[in-house]
Amino acid sequence: MKCNEKEVVYMDNNATTKVAPEVVDAMMPFLTECYGNPSSMHNFGGQVGRAVEEARSQVADLLGAEAKEITFTSCGTESDSTAILSALQAFPEKRHIITTRVEHPAIKNLCENLGRFTGHKYRVTRLQVEADGTLDLLKYEEALSDETAIVSVMWANNETGVVFPVEEMAKMAKDRGVLFHTDAVQAVGKIPIDLSTLEIDFLSLSGHKLHAPKGVGVLYVKRGTPFVPFLAGGHQEEGRRGGTENVASIVGLGKACELAGVMMEEENTRVRALRDRLEEGLLASVPKSMLNGHKTDRLPNTTNISFEFVEGEAILLHMDIYKICASSGSACTSGSLEPSHVLRAMGVPFTAAHGSIRFSLSIYNTEAEVDFVLEKMPPIIAELRELSPFWKAE
Repeated sequence: MKCNEKEVVYMDNNATTKVAPEVVDAMMPFLTECYGNPSSMHNFGGQVGRAVEEARSQVADLLGAEAKEITFTSCGTESDSTAILSALQAFPEKRHIITTRVEHPAIKNLCENLGRFTGHKYRVTRLQVEADGTLDLLKYEEALSDETAIVSVMWANNETGVVFPVEEMAKMAKDRGVLFHTDAVQAVGKIPIDLSTLEIDFLSLSGHKLHAPKGVGVLYVKRGTPFVPFLAGGHQEEGRRGGTENVASIVGLGKACELAGVMMEEENTRVRALRDRLEEGLLASVPKSMLNGHKTDRLPNTTNISFEFVEGEAILLHMDIYKICASSGSACTSGSLEPSHVLRAMGVPFTAAHGSIRFSLSIYNTEAEVDFVLEKMPPIIAELRELSPFWKAE
């Protein structure tokens, strides 16, 4: 199969990213001649094992963590489940979980299942967000109790890019003797993170969100944190995650983390400027459009804009004619016709929530691509509104 990448204007990087060429180069030896098992005693396997440990150090360096605190997993979802279920097993007498109403389905659906379908009923507090997607820390403080086993709050929202104050929230949890987990899948590589200075017990990340391949993730477990494995099996990952390591992807993730540290400044300058140019241009050129999320407390690459009285799916289909890739919400919920649970939690009006489009940029985007989108979007929205009974009624 051949995909012509040059024809595509790709602005759906919160769904997945292009694998960096440098990452592909780093992976190739482990897909060809370096095929030994990293757990083997012979030197042929030992070389592979050393490559895994180098990748572990590269991930740790990006996060400000120790290499021994890094456990490789298959994805962010596995890391999320491992963290929460570990805490519940480590403290079986505690039956309370705190999370938010705007979490990724990896957390949202797990907590719903724990609250409804397990033999041990768990009480789940889902913190409400403000209209701009931010959290009220006073309400969070009130929710913490001696019964709370774990708090799980995303570092940055995948749909709006809104950044939560997880540093402060982790400290408040620590003061109450509560474990703290953050789904940092969208944040890692885009904003600086130094776990050595924070009270975060667990952190999840996923390789394919930062220019590494799909199928590899990380769970950070702070030294001294009680831990119960999710995948029991062999001795791999210091007994924290059974199963032979996905070596090529792990090596790729290590390289991607090394690159992310170098490119962080560009993410927060050039990419942010492109995002702002796109956002300001759309809001100025399309009537009845609105920004979803806090104006400044956001990831530098993400903007979520609602175009009232039109359907997001119809917008995406028309954008696809010009090979412009974006999203009408999280890629994990795109099969649903319901408005985004994130936008509903923010109180975005029904007429706007259905017409929301998330643009998420990367270091590979250009000014010419932004200008192309600014040229094509206004007539797309105008055409769709001509067909909308809601627009005509307006």
